[in-house]
Amino acid sequence: MRSRIKAGDAVEGWNIHSNGGIHFLNKLCNPNDAQVKEEVMKEAHHSRFTVHPGETKMYHDLKHQYWWQGMKRDISKFVSKCLTCQQVKVEHQKPAGLLQPLPIAEWQWDHVTMDFVTGLPRTPQNRDPRFTSQFWQSLQKALGTEIRLSSAFHPQTDGFQSSIGMAPYEALYGRPCRSPMCWMEYGEATLIGPELVQETTDKIRVIRDRLLAAQSRQKSYADHRRRPLEFRIGDHVFLRVTPRKGVFRFGKRGKLAPRYVGPFEILQKIGEVAYKLALLPQLSGIHDVFHVSMLRKYEPDTTMY
Repeated sequence: MRSRIKAGDAVEGWNIHSNGGIHFLNKLCNPNDAQVKEEVMKEAHHSRFTVHPGETKMYHDLKHQYWWQGMKRDISKFVSKCLTCQQVKVEHQKPAGLLQPLPIAEWQWDHVTMDFVTGLPRTPQNRDPRFTSQFWQSLQKALGTEIRLSSAFHPQTDGFQSSIGMAPYEALYGRPCRSPMCWMEYGEATLIGPELVQETTDKIRVIRDRLLAAQSRQKSYADHRRRPLEFRIGDHVFLRVTPRKGVFRFGKRGKLAPRYVGPFEILQKIGEVAYKLALLPQLSGIHDVFHVSMLRKYEPDTTMY
């Protein structure tokens, strides 16, 4: 291009500046040299005067002074691999992971929920060690039962809060609860018989239908504000640290601490939206399975070209 301009060929938009640089539309044209491009982008991104701008702002800052082919693509790739940006900046996207509600029980007492109200010691949320201990695991194995735990720090998974259209007593026993003053109204034949069994079966069917409808409605509402995201075993991800109560055990504290820590390798996929991570030894006291909404893919900061 320089030789063509010197030879007098009319090349629209191109000219040689007084300082010897080639300009295109009054912008300095960078040579097709990976190292030169890298240095320009580092100065525009890592400098104390720029403070890690996003890809759009960085492109608008540079396009008034520099030009090279594929400039916008290179800037986007450069910013996406910045380690500081990956750990600190907020994601301006819908939360990841579609809702995966717990299955609805088939019959009475198939699903038992325990509420701890008062007078109990403080325990970690969601995954109480009383239920994950060796004793409880052995007990569940002996009884042939199973404890289904929700994802850590993700209470939306366990969302059975919709009305079933009747009192819990009626849903459990198939008839309304009667006070002591009402016992004389019923004889033994009324309380015991095939009609009671059929009535209980019918009510359980109605309850399941209502719960399924409510669960479907909740999932549709939740998924409208979420996006699907999947990782593969062996991928490396960052783990989100939110400054809320109960999630302050990941090293640094304070407003200027990174929003994400890591990266950590994915060891196993648990269900549809949870992953087991290879945490550091100093984080061994933390449950190593996390919902996908708490993860961000790690982009290694390698040579671009």
